[in-house]
Amino acid sequence: MRYETEVIIDLPRARVVELFDSFENLKKWQEGLLSYEPISGEPGQAGAKTKLLYQMGSRRTEMIETIITRNLPDEFSGTYDARGVHNIVRNYFHDEGEKTRWVLDSDFEFHGFMRIMSLFMPGSMFKKQTRKTMEDFKKFAESA
Repeated sequence: MRYETEVIIDLPRARVVELFDSFENLKKWQEGLLSYEPISGEPGQAGAKTKLLYQMGSRRTEMIETIITRNLPDEFSGTYDARGVHNIVRNYFHDEGEKTRWVLDSDFEFHGFMRIMSLFMPGSMFKKQTRKTMEDFKKFAESA
């Protein structure tokens, strides 16, 4: 399942990227993030792996982020792997003068039990969560 979401942030691209590219800021805009732990590579750089732990409702979810591309201020891409789910996320930051257009391209692949479960989960659920996360970042960034 692949989709694209975008949001306009009322800040120049340099400031948006500065706020986005900070482990310390993650908990300020990623709801449910409990911890992040570098596993290998240089944190924040291509090839680096980080374990992310989220509380989602009554369950905890562990995810492994692997950075694919770190070509800021233009692009930051990575994979996010959890039990039965592989997600490729490409973030693009476009300069719109005093604003920034953030485009997020997401491609989900489901395996095993999650492949079956995905048949019962509407794609709009994933888009809605992505939109909410992007709006949370926008709110955080514009008030920082």
